[in-house]
Amino acid sequence: MKAGLYANIHKKRARIAGGSGEKMRKPGSKGAPTAKAFRQSEKTAGGKDRDFERMVGIALRSSGKSR
Repeated sequence: MKAGLYANIHKKRARIAGGSGEKMRKPGSKGAPTAKAFRQSEKTAGGKDRDFERMVGIALRSSGKSR
């Protein structure tokens, strides 16, 4: 089975923290997760609070955009 969106984000953040030199994609850039992808993964997130609006708000604030 393929790893989920949140699992992939967690793995990439761990690699970045380890000094891989990678960077997270900016919201809206090519290859970045879409709002639809976050809504889909929210449906299957097991047991933990995966508040889509909170995640999008954090991403937008960090990119300097507002809703």
